[in-house]
Amino acid sequence: MSFAEYEDLDALGLAALVRHGEVSPFEVMSEAIRRAEAQQPALNFLAHRAFEQALDRAQDPALPDGPLKGVPWLVKELATAWAGQPFTNASPYMKDVVAPFDSLTLQRIKAAGMIPFGKSTSPEQGWMLATESSLFGITRSPWDPERTPGGSSGGSAAAVAARVLPMAEASDGGGSIRGPAANCALVGLKPSRGRISLAPAAADFWYGGATILGVSRSVRDTAALLDVTHGHLPGDPYQIASPSRPFLDEVGVDPGRLKIAIVTDSPAAGIAIDPEITQAVGAAGRVLEALGHHVEPQPVPYDYWPLFKTYTAIVATQTAGFFDSIAGLVGRPATRADMAPFYWSLCAKGRAFSGVEHSNHVEQMRTICRDLAGRMAAFDVWLMPTLPMLPRTHGYYDMSLDCETYDDTLMGPDACFTAPFNASGAPAISVPMGLSAAGLPIGVQFVGRDCAEATLIRLAAQLEQARPWRDLKPPLRR
Repeated sequence: MSFAEYEDLDALGLAALVRHGEVSPFEVMSEAIRRAEAQQPALNFLAHRAFEQALDRAQDPALPDGPLKGVPWLVKELATAWAGQPFTNASPYMKDVVAPFDSLTLQRIKAAGMIPFGKSTSPEQGWMLATESSLFGITRSPWDPERTPGGSSGGSAAAVAARVLPMAEASDGGGSIRGPAANCALVGLKPSRGRISLAPAAADFWYGGATILGVSRSVRDTAALLDVTHGHLPGDPYQIASPSRPFLDEVGVDPGRLKIAIVTDSPAAGIAIDPEITQAVGAAGRVLEALGHHVEPQPVPYDYWPLFKTYTAIVATQTAGFFDSIAGLVGRPATRADMAPFYWSLCAKGRAFSGVEHSNHVEQMRTICRDLAGRMAAFDVWLMPTLPMLPRTHGYYDMSLDCETYDDTLMGPDACFTAPFNASGAPAISVPMGLSAAGLPIGVQFVGRDCAEATLIRLAAQLEQARPWRDLKPPLRR
């Protein structure tokens, strides 16, 4: 396998070479490790290495003969457990925790024949649209080392954009799949609430607001990844129907003439949208019109700040609960010195709510989101920015602030197009829509009806065909 082949192939392309005997899993993994070692000093996307274990697995005759056999994989160092590997959530409090089991998603990844070879960086406990932590330092964008690749899945996004591997794990509780995808010219799908099981470590997190999948360079890879990871277990709190056929089969299917709402307005006073992002959304709308879809301008379908503040009140209570629940693995309760000031204040906020107040927050959130879904129901898909801003410079998300200041002035404004759909549980996908004048990637977002990932995959694949992004590569030495 030549340098150029690995550089340009997506995960399904690599798996095809392995399946046809043109390259071995060991050769693929060796190249992934070589690239990781070459790019890590500049980008800092690796939290932990498991290279020897990966090479052993690549040579194991018992490697499952799944649809993605031999494809390298990075596990995000947040939420996903990998037996015998560090499980820190990038938190000083958890720095010595080792996972006792594999999360179900990782079990399914391994069953598909994929080979994990490390854990990608994330920010402390994840509530940041950048990837910076006291444990792992700053993760840099391959597009501009002075800018963030996004967060909290920035390590995975930086590695995929740098062509270290074709796709990697990402998770999303406020925009953490879609934001890094937008910042790095990648595809990032946040699945519907309940599509991906959080077993065995959790049954529910943020009432379905947080979910797991990945970032990739092609729509078909994202569809294939969803095929191998989706599916609830008996007793999971959200039971949604499995698709009638594989999601991969939706790639290339004519979506028909869709009714698409396009949003270019700000969701709230004081939140500015970068003009180049507005232009990119408009350009995507014109492409979709040329493809035969009905595209109609619409106002933002939610009242942002009440929605966000209710969602983050729920997040605060559940974050406090998480720190209590993990104390057994750590061996002691958390202290102020164990976490960023943001998290200490967030836990204090969450503990201050009574059980009745928390119950009311959940009911209010569900009522808000039912109204949101009702406003959106007249359209098949909504087109809007993924993020309102171009990639931030390092240090913007200051976790020395208290949680109210941080959420009101930093995280809240930047998550204004992503967090609402974590709260509502609707599926949403970010896809590349070119570069800014300064050469920074811009993503646009499609939001679908509940459980309508198939429609989003069809539409995203149609846009990928009309406006290919496979040749969007960051200016890196390889």
